[in-house]
Amino acid sequence: MADIRRILSQLAAKEGHLLDTQFLAPCVPGGSVRTRVSSMVYTFQPQPRNFEGWAIFAPVNEKIAAVIEEPSLPQVAEYLQLLLPVRLHLVCLLQGQTWLAYPVNASDAKQRTGVAKPVPVHLVTEGSQFEPIVARWDGHCLWFEEIDRRADPLPSEELKAALKKLILPQEVRFKGMTPEMRTVYELVSRNIKDLYPKVREEKRLQRALKMGGGELRDFFDRENYWLVEWTSGTGENHTSAIAKNDLTVMSARVNASKLI
Repeated sequence: MADIRRILSQLAAKEGHLLDTQFLAPCVPGGSVRTRVSSMVYTFQPQPRNFEGWAIFAPVNEKIAAVIEEPSLPQVAEYLQLLLPVRLHLVCLLQGQTWLAYPVNASDAKQRTGVAKPVPVHLVTEGSQFEPIVARWDGHCLWFEEIDRRADPLPSEELKAALKKLILPQEVRFKGMTPEMRTVYELVSRNIKDLYPKVREEKRLQRALKMGGGELRDFFDRENYWLVEWTSGTGENHTSAIAKNDLTVMSARVNASKLI
């Protein structure tokens, strides 16, 4: 009985100490925050519930911790230094301050985090698509630290320029391009829902016409076929109805059965 009372007394003392403790933690909306006190890990629901950012928390009880104040930049930096660094490229904004990102080096990321795939990075306060960043891994989540100032900025600029020109992923090439960069480009390009399928078809029509000595001027979607305006090698303008599935010429002023 004495041992049980001593244990209960120790637990009560730890709980009392917990309520007097303030701690620094990152938080996302709907998430939880954790701290370690006397070798025990405590998980709390943040107050307010939709808080997003870095904060100093104070436990209200054993289940809830309230935001007390905003931490200083040195405090956040000191916290992040305790975690594993991972270098990634930003892909797209998911929600709030959470971005989808992909490793700069897939092999290195797998060794550090156990995975090499698109991952969410929380509390991203700066950066844009393709930009290289440094995040910190706490064993469960990745937290944004900074833009990777040591990385070569040229590849990101090349990827942005390629996207602006609507170049297909398999056709993007430049000096220093890595398989990871191509994966990032593919991930970004998937978000161009309405335009990108048309770009693929435009490339397909351009290749087919070029084989026949023609040049694509424009094309229009007509459900089961493309209405294609093109110029022949002799400079004559033509309009043709082209089947979408195999690019068969359905009607045209030129004497041809297929473009490919």
